[in-house]
Amino acid sequence: MNDQHIRALHFRSLHVPGEPLVLVNAWDAASARIVAAAGARAVATTSAGVAWSLGAPDGDALGRGPAVDLVRRVVAAVPLPVTADIESGYGDTVDEVAATVRAVVAAGAVGVNVEDARHDGGAPLREVADQCARLAAVRGAADHAGVPLYVNARIDTFLRGAGGVEETLARAHAYLAAGADGVFVPGTVDPETVAALVAAIPAPLNVLVGPGAPAVPELARLGVARISLGSSVAEAAYAVARRAAEEAFGAGTYDALAGAFDYGALNDLMRG
Repeated sequence: MNDQHIRALHFRSLHVPGEPLVLVNAWDAASARIVAAAGARAVATTSAGVAWSLGAPDGDALGRGPAVDLVRRVVAAVPLPVTADIESGYGDTVDEVAATVRAVVAAGAVGVNVEDARHDGGAPLREVADQCARLAAVRGAADHAGVPLYVNARIDTFLRGAGGVEETLARAHAYLAAGADGVFVPGTVDPETVAALVAAIPAPLNVLVGPGAPAVPELARLGVARISLGSSVAEAAYAVARRAAEEAFGAGTYDALAGAFDYGALNDLMRG
C-alpha cells in the first residue's frame, strides 16, 4: 500500500457526520501551506480561486492541463490529503472526464469534486443520466488506477435555482448509485433544509459556508460531515489587493496592508 493509497483511506475516514471535516479551500501552493500550518486535516482546492490565479474565469474555462498542474503543486506543497475541485470534469465526453481523473490521481490527489452545473448557456444543470455517466467514468478511472478516490458529487440545485429538496434528493440518490461517495450541496445553509438533506441522504453531506452561515458547531449538530469555505478565501484575498490598489492610487496611503502576513514567517513557511 503506497503513501497515496494510505492518504486516500485517511481522507475517507475524516468524513464523519456530526464531526465535520472543515476545508479552507486553497488555490496555490502558498495558500495550501498556510492552511496546513493553521491545523488543517486535509487541503481542498477551489476551482474558482485556481482559475482566477491563472487568469481564467471559473466555469469550465481553465482546461485540464493547467488545473492538473496546480493540483500537482499543491500535493507537493503539503503532507496532507489533497482533494481537487475539477468543476464538471474538464471534458465534454465521459472519456475526457476519465482522462482528467487519471491525470488528477497521477498528480497525487485523493479526492475530487464533480459538479452537475452546466456553463454552456443551456439548461442550468446536466440531465441526471448524463451526470451519472460522468460520475461512473470518474469512479471507473479511479478504480482502474488503484486509488480509493473520494468522489464528492456536487449538486447545484440550490446554487443555480434549479430545484429544492426533492430534486436535490433525487439527484443525490442517483449520483451515489453511479459511484459517488459523498454529496455536496452548495447554496443553502438553512438549518431546516440542511437537517432534511442529512436525514435523507445515505452518505456524508458537504455544505458551503461563508459570512452569515451557521458556525461549525451548529452544522455539526445538524449532522453535516464536511464544511467547505469554497472560493470565499480567495475572494477575500483579492479584495485586499483591490483595496490596497485603490488606496495607493487614490489617497496615496497604505492602510489596507495592515495586518499582512509577516514576510519572514511566510518565507520560512515556503521553505517547508
